[in-house]
Amino acid sequence: MTTIPLSQLPHHDGSELFRSPQHPTPGASVTVRLRTSATVPVEECVVRLLSDGEPRWVEARPEPGDAGVTWWRAEIPLHNPVTHYRWLVRGGPLGYAWINASGTHRRDVTDAEDFRVSTFAPPPAWARDAIVYQIFPDRFARSDAAAGRELPDWAVPRGWDDPIELDHATIGRQLYGGDLDGIVEHLDHLVDLGVTVVYLTPIFPARSNHRYDASSFEHVDPLLGGDEAFARLITACHERGLRVMGDVTTNHTGAGHEWFRTARTDPASEERSFYYFDGSETGYVGWLGNRSLPKLDHSSAILRHRFFDSDDGVIRKWLRPPYGMDGWRVDVANMSGRHGAQDDYHAVARRTREAATSARSDAWVVAEHCHDLYQELDGDGWHGAMNYAGFTRPAWTWLRSADWAPSFLGQAMQLPRLPGGAVVEAMRAFNAGIPWTSSVHSFDLLGSHDTTRLATLIRGDDDLLVAATTLMFTLPGVPMVCYGDEIGLEGAFGEDGRRPMPWTHPEQWNTRAHETYRALAHLRREHAALTRGGLRWLVADDDLIAYVRESAGSTALVAAARARCGPVTIPSDAVPGAASGMLVFGAGIAVDGDAITLSFDRAGGGVLAW
Repeated sequence: MTTIPLSQLPHHDGSELFRSPQHPTPGASVTVRLRTSATVPVEECVVRLLSDGEPRWVEARPEPGDAGVTWWRAEIPLHNPVTHYRWLVRGGPLGYAWINASGTHRRDVTDAEDFRVSTFAPPPAWARDAIVYQIFPDRFARSDAAAGRELPDWAVPRGWDDPIELDHATIGRQLYGGDLDGIVEHLDHLVDLGVTVVYLTPIFPARSNHRYDASSFEHVDPLLGGDEAFARLITACHERGLRVMGDVTTNHTGAGHEWFRTARTDPASEERSFYYFDGSETGYVGWLGNRSLPKLDHSSAILRHRFFDSDDGVIRKWLRPPYGMDGWRVDVANMSGRHGAQDDYHAVARRTREAATSARSDAWVVAEHCHDLYQELDGDGWHGAMNYAGFTRPAWTWLRSADWAPSFLGQAMQLPRLPGGAVVEAMRAFNAGIPWTSSVHSFDLLGSHDTTRLATLIRGDDDLLVAATTLMFTLPGVPMVCYGDEIGLEGAFGEDGRRPMPWTHPEQWNTRAHETYRALAHLRREHAALTRGGLRWLVADDDLIAYVRESAGSTALVAAARARCGPVTIPSDAVPGAASGMLVFGAGIAVDGDAITLSFDRAGGGVLAW
């Protein structure tokens, strides 16, 4: 069977050039367009969609485009809240082929990777342009006020320059004393970096430094400065044009939580219904068997009221004055509401979103989800997710060194090192299972407080860092930077990577990393193609990945290399207008007459924009 270059294959995605309107209402129709090239002509084209689960067929008609390009256009009705569809073409070298969200297939395909268009209310407009910076409060910055605070009995105090102790008994108890006023003192660093959103891991009182074992949702931990410090931080962020997202556990509380203490001591209490009590050794269900994290039972109407429905409930309170937070990241979202035969997951997602947007109409709700997002993000619940499956893990398999690899979030074996073709296939397959709107409002991250640090993953290779960050800042989705990655903090796994920011030791900063993050963050904000554009893959070789992001008024051609590679030539008609482009970042891309040449003498990345 003839192999056709990626750059010449038919293409469709959910972006503005290929589907309009972007946010249709129930019962409306949308215009969908398929791009085909003269070198791979198409004679017939139809759209297959599902309506009430039954296939329907809509004829597409050709219309001229740029030289060598034909656009096929169809109008499809949206009878259901989420409509699944794909293209069927015939003719030319393809013969008979389906085009779905995972690519072009010269065989029959399942419905699982169909394109999807959602008629649910869209995420907030500001989120599409966001660049998120994750802060682990205990390790980011410590104000002078922190020194005078009384420490709880569980805490093991540490000096800011002390190394992290990695023994199991101590690792979660070490307290370095970072606080919210300390974050305020360093907001100028974030503004200069190009960040637009500050995402804080939990701030509620707890019995650990990570605070995912909340003992109350009523107040901010006094160790961080309390409610007043949180209000000061949000005000300071908003004054600088920064948004603030919190971190909440809908799946569990800590065993020291006031609800759980009441539930255990008083079986007749209403709090008893908030948890799963059973005949196990501990007498209750803990998250993944962890007795310090009792799991919440969302079948309880009283729990739902306290968590979602009350104006003073967990979700709404902190989004309203006097705080005015801008959204939530939801911890362990994929397990929330799920236990055995009970599955209230989608109800929890919808209630969280409804509560958040009731308190603040432009609130953004993003789920932690480390696995396949298929059927998890239809658009009526979480606005997006942390895209570990569709970005982080594939990127790691391409970026990891040839002689060392970390485990990935508890995966039983170390990740393999894969060629670019397999990496692009994985990205396409995992992102195919969710609507475009949900995908572009999900976090693209190279690491988090739970994972190996990027600098450790790539073994300190600054050229490879350029390739990695090029992918993160230019692919569809919202870049999420874990604090300290921009200066080269290291760590072989999550807790090891939660190191204090070395503010007083600038000699420890990787200045090239900082310059790269800063340049790409500002580049993303300057070029609409990188936030509004579609995604058309051009090259997926062993060591080279290239793609084009196209919007109505802006285009960017991006290439990333993990090693010396090329030259690879792409016909200029595959990317019309490239001859007028300027290299706005990096290297490796050249345009000469009828050809675009990609060639790297070492790992790196480049962006050509026009």
